[in-house]
Amino acid sequence: MEQRTVGRSGLRVSRIGLATHTWGTHTDADEASVQLAAFTEAGGTLVDISPVYGEGAAQRILAELLGDLVSRDELVLSGSAGVVMHAPGAGVGDSVPAPAAVGPVVDASRRTLLKQLDRTLLELGTDHLDIWSIAAWDPYTPLDEVAATLETAVRTGRTRYAGVRGFAAWQLASLAAIAPISAAQTPYSLLARGTENDVIPAARHHGVGIVASAPLAGGILTGKYRDGVPADSRGADEATAAEIRRRLDDDRATRVVDALVTAADGLGTSPLAVALAWIRDRPGITSMIVGARDIGQLTGVLAAETLELPRAIAAALDDVSARSE
Repeated sequence: MEQRTVGRSGLRVSRIGLATHTWGTHTDADEASVQLAAFTEAGGTLVDISPVYGEGAAQRILAELLGDLVSRDELVLSGSAGVVMHAPGAGVGDSVPAPAAVGPVVDASRRTLLKQLDRTLLELGTDHLDIWSIAAWDPYTPLDEVAATLETAVRTGRTRYAGVRGFAAWQLASLAAIAPISAAQTPYSLLARGTENDVIPAARHHGVGIVASAPLAGGILTGKYRDGVPADSRGADEATAAEIRRRLDDDRATRVVDALVTAADGLGTSPLAVALAWIRDRPGITSMIVGARDIGQLTGVLAAETLELPRAIAAALDDVSARSE
């Protein structure tokens, strides 16, 4: 698998990254093992982790696989911190309202960030991450504190490089101006191209590499929803169904999926592979994080690595996915 440099840093990662957000929930330990083996055998290196995936189960599964199945040195581990789970009524600061119910809460304080980082390192049995990112923008923590925490993590060797996830362009630019940011993970797909107008230009200005997340738009760009909602899909999952169905009601989504299916038929491949190849070749993209519930899905993802899109098809997809406003 081709390796790309992350922004203006010296770090190189595979241009397809493996997501682990389904590990411990929809993907059990045995299936995760099969996926990781197939991914590394294909030359993949970038693995996306988080302490909140599967409420910690994903990291624990990966910890069991490191050393036995794959050497830690073979992987580029990209982790995050700054999102925590709180019980009802548990406040996260004097000026921060307590959450109304159990759920994720953004907390990028120095205390929480370093606590989560150290726990991740302990669970994984490693002394460092390769990329450690702030998981979300925290309006209650001073930006200087966040920047200083990232610098501390790099200086002490707990991470080799720092990054952010899900930041708006102004948030990325503000932090990158005072902290050593190398990578920015942001949603980007044929159905989510707004990042081209702000986040990607901001990242390129500051020498930050873009890692695309959700490149298949929750599975819509695989074409599996054309004839209904499969029982085992995210569209049938109560937690994610509303967002998937909202996107499916968009005429633009229908046009894009139809174009992907037509292109895939002509190239003898899948709509999934075409959608990923389009993202992979966009300006400013270092890598993309793609999840798979099983090895069958992952095999389809890895097929995108060798697919070369003809310019005419790439241009047609660019046109059909562009918003008129």
